Amino acid sequence: MQRTVARDIAINGIGLHGGKPVRMIVRPAAANAGLCFVRTDLGGTIAVDPENWVEASLCTILRNDDGHEVRTVEHLLAALHGCGVHNARIEIDGPEVPILDGSAAPFVRRILEAGLTESTVPVTVLRVLRDVSVKRGDARATLRPSAEFRMSFDIDFADPAIGHQSASMELRNGTFLRELSDCRTFCMRGDVEMMQANGLALGGTLDNAVVFDDGQVLSPGGLRRRDEPVRHKMLDAMGDLYVLGRPLLAHYEGERAGHALTGLLLRTLLADPRNYRIEPCDDRLQARLPGAGTSLRDLPLTA
Repeated sequence: MQRTVARDIAINGIGLHGGKPVRMIVRPAAANAGLCFVRTDLGGTIAVDPENWVEASLCTILRNDDGHEVRTVEHLLAALHGCGVHNARIEIDGPEVPILDGSAAPFVRRILEAGLTESTVPVTVLRVLRDVSVKRGDARATLRPSAEFRMSFDIDFADPAIGHQSASMELRNGTFLRELSDCRTFCMRGDVEMMQANGLALGGTLDNAVVFDDGQVLSPGGLRRRDEPVRHKMLDAMGDLYVLGRPLLAHYEGERAGHALTGLLLRTLLADPRNYRIEPCDDRLQARLPGAGTSLRDLPLTA
């Protein structure tokens, strides 16, 4: 059955790129309402829908027909996806979702502390029926048919503290919470300096990102997991794929993929109705979806 948050969740923080304070409230929504952002400072509503996806490399951006947008939505969407929240109204007084610690875990904790309520309306899922793939340079993103939601990711960075990393897992039930939710966004020190010189990443600190510099981890406490970078890439993809607004039955494969490529993959998927089918979810299938049976006990101790 479709789920929403049981009560309002207030989340305050700073935006990663603008570095300005942001106030956000995640509110309950009725069955079939889906997910949407409401810019309270502008009065515009922005549905979480591939039609509102805007291609960008540094974060995921949604923009409505009036030009109102909200940026850096991927960690919040990953948390909603991983907790099995299908309907919510997200009110925000600025253009960016708060970055918090650079992972999805703080959002997950607040969602689970607030609790979830179920309607009697069945969940609908998007089932991928045939392989769909997009490629740019040496980066590729693919969706393949699968009986449940799976993800495989492969990255390769020159910095020796990252290097080549790969991971693959079924994202049923609480797997996202246990294995991915606490993994933080990461970057190179030189990239941060260049972005800040160009007016970006102004809210970035060693407390909300893992910063690497020539084989060194500069962030206090080091890595939360040995392969935290590839797991964060999977976290990002978990959020980017939820721009669909519903759960997905597919095997997602990413090779050096990022926000832009995953968004393009969704557009390519939906461009041909032969690629997919939207179908109601029975109790047996819903029990295998992300978020089924999750609790605060699934969150890592680092979260």
